[in-house]
Amino acid sequence: MTAGPAPTPRATPHASPRSTGHVVDDDTTGVPTFEASGGDWSDIAAEAAALGEERIVVNMGPQHPSTHGVLRLMLEIEGETVTEARAGIGYLHTGIEKNMEHRTWTQGVTFCTRMDYVAPLFQEAAYCLAVEKLLGITDDVPERATVIRVLMMELNRITSHLVCLATGGNELGATTVMTVGFTAREEILKVFELISGLRMNHAYIRPGGVAQDVPPGAVDSVREALVQVRHYLRQLEDIMLANPILQARLKDVGSLSLAGCMALGITGPVLRSTGLPYDVRKAAPYCGYETYDFDVPVDDGADCWSRLVLRLEECYQSMRIVEQCLDRLAATPAGPVMVADKKVAWPAQLAIGTDGMGNSLDHIREIMGTSMEALIHHFKLVTEGFRVPAGQVFQTVEHPRGELGVHLVSDGGTRPYRAHFRDPSFNNLQAVSMMCEGGQVADVVVAVASLDPVLGGVDR
Repeated sequence: MTAGPAPTPRATPHASPRSTGHVVDDDTTGVPTFEASGGDWSDIAAEAAALGEERIVVNMGPQHPSTHGVLRLMLEIEGETVTEARAGIGYLHTGIEKNMEHRTWTQGVTFCTRMDYVAPLFQEAAYCLAVEKLLGITDDVPERATVIRVLMMELNRITSHLVCLATGGNELGATTVMTVGFTAREEILKVFELISGLRMNHAYIRPGGVAQDVPPGAVDSVREALVQVRHYLRQLEDIMLANPILQARLKDVGSLSLAGCMALGITGPVLRSTGLPYDVRKAAPYCGYETYDFDVPVDDGADCWSRLVLRLEECYQSMRIVEQCLDRLAATPAGPVMVADKKVAWPAQLAIGTDGMGNSLDHIREIMGTSMEALIHHFKLVTEGFRVPAGQVFQTVEHPRGELGVHLVSDGGTRPYRAHFRDPSFNNLQAVSMMCEGGQVADVVVAVASLDPVLGGVDR
């Protein structure tokens, strides 16, 4: 796809607290230039229409055009051709990073898990790995906890890709794709609820390990769920990959070359659709990923179709890793899933109760009935938190949408001095203009859907 001609007259936004639109004569060419300040495109569009200009500016959003969150796309079009495309973000801002500065290191997990709510376990894992680096306890995390982390992340990768495929298909009018995709995702959400007590926003991965071991029968439940998920994935392949209408809508649409990805910092399936097999799990292994057998799917189409095919294949690769995790859990007896240092291990000995979550009854009996010191320690650890040595660290993981980075700064206290996340959706949205300009209006939704942005991670 090639970019369209430079728009003349051109709508030029300027950062201003108040929006106005007016015509400014160009002294050199005599061609009128439309100027809009503050992003109020309705005035400039009306002015252009009054002058009989064919170029108009329209808003797509703020709404859900194949996105998981509120995104505003400002499109300048000539007929059905997009001549300029810009993304407007900030409509879902939650201030999560700032709020984390006022919570303990463990409480920070409950915030970052709510950023990209489609793939919450990846934020939890990246954040906890960074905290463990600052504490110097990376090698002290029990092996069983590390295996459980990988298990949960790869299951979450499948659910995230299923949401991308399901919502993208629905936006193109393929409702069956959505129903099959969400039905498959439901099988894994049941597993999440079984293991962590919650379907989403789990706060299950904690600094030092995980909140609790997998309950009895969980390994068999996951194996049964994988059978169902594989069945639904084959259905998605049947109704999507051989569909000539879908191929016509996706092939050679939203093209972005390797050079464009490298220039914009694009990662994940979008980058791998250009033929570069970059994956953090291979390039900078964490959680023992170097010990698992899996492939990094790539394609050289560099278009929306390639990204669709890659996400399907990545689901199968994730299932390969999950099966290896299940074998490791089944081959080893139940053991600790939190570091032995009781100054870090918060909260202690959790177990799922009838209410879904709660302290184990044995632990409650001990701290309430037999050990005043244990009760005092538990109270101080929960309310005050543990101290982290002063310093800073950067940790990356392979998120379903690309490379997720966490930059943590500690001043030696019980709360982060600064917590910043390099969310892949934020970087990937920079490609909207390159992917859409020169194409049709109908292809904008297709291109955005192939990026799979989640605005909770963008507006954090």
